[in-house]
Amino acid sequence: MRVLVLGATGYVGSRLVPHLLAQGHEVVAASSSPPAPARFGWRDGVRAVQCDVTDADAVERTLEGVDAVVYLVHSLDRTDFGDRDRLAAETVARAVGDSGVRRLVYLSGLVPQVPERELSRHIASRLEVERILLGSGTSSVALRAGVVLGAGSTSFEVVRQVATLFVVQPVPLWMRHDVQPVAVSDVLRAVAEMVTGDEEGAVDVGGPDVLSYPDLMAACSRAGRLARLRLPAPVAPPALVGLATALATTAPFHTVTALIESLHHDMVCRPGRTWVPAEGSPLLGVEEAVRLASDPGTTSPEGPLPSDPAWARRGGPLDALPVPATTRQALRLALHRALAVLPGA
Repeated sequence: MRVLVLGATGYVGSRLVPHLLAQGHEVVAASSSPPAPARFGWRDGVRAVQCDVTDADAVERTLEGVDAVVYLVHSLDRTDFGDRDRLAAETVARAVGDSGVRRLVYLSGLVPQVPERELSRHIASRLEVERILLGSGTSSVALRAGVVLGAGSTSFEVVRQVATLFVVQPVPLWMRHDVQPVAVSDVLRAVAEMVTGDEEGAVDVGGPDVLSYPDLMAACSRAGRLARLRLPAPVAPPALVGLATALATTAPFHTVTALIESLHHDMVCRPGRTWVPAEGSPLLGVEEAVRLASDPGTTSPEGPLPSDPAWARRGGPLDALPVPATTRQALRLALHRALAVLPGA
């Protein structure tokens, strides 16, 4: 099949392209930036193109000759992400419905089982996009994933960096909800299966472990062999926590604050609507996935790639300093902030 990956240079997309190639597919790798396949090490079989998903003409051209579309576009790094993502989804859904595309796969987010008015802006936007794409008129499925475990994954990096930076970690009581993380390698398997499958509607994707956010932080600390103390914080306004977390990590500011808004409910898979691998190895547990994400030498998808965004990269001279991990993370954060204010940075 010829598979178009929209958002191919993002975290999941950059790992999905070689995975689809290994499955024998041709891949059209589309992103909003000018194509640079050499940056990602993509080999023959990939056609890299630039495509603004809000531009109907560009989307129509990019869909030519495509059998399936994987939609990985999100705009959390913008304050107007909801409007932008709605326009993009409407543009793509309309073009897909008018084309010969046979299959559409959207990687969405887990939706907590609460009234929609209680959903965060982030999750509400994902759900809106999901409904638009599922209404495209072609065979469509939305894969709902929560925290994706892997070096460079925004949700994972936020947790890992906080768990590294602070020796004493205050945890708001409203963050003691269950989460069902999933390793990025299992996300890739699920997407690849859905590309050639016939499942429709919304399907949840999660790993074998359900745990609280503090327990996920503890898993990151153990992977780094760090002794950390987590204490309950009875008074912690969500807006203040979002601001503090954004300032304490190198992840994009608006992305972090939007993600923090989503921690008020359990983020777990629905019984009976959860993806089960058709074949192959079992799902990775949290401890193993975090261990792989913390190993700079791993070749698994959970490990870092040179193409990962600069804010998520580890290694370099700082890691060679004979200082505690807390100090290294603080220095990395300070350097990131300093570079951000330099002209042209």
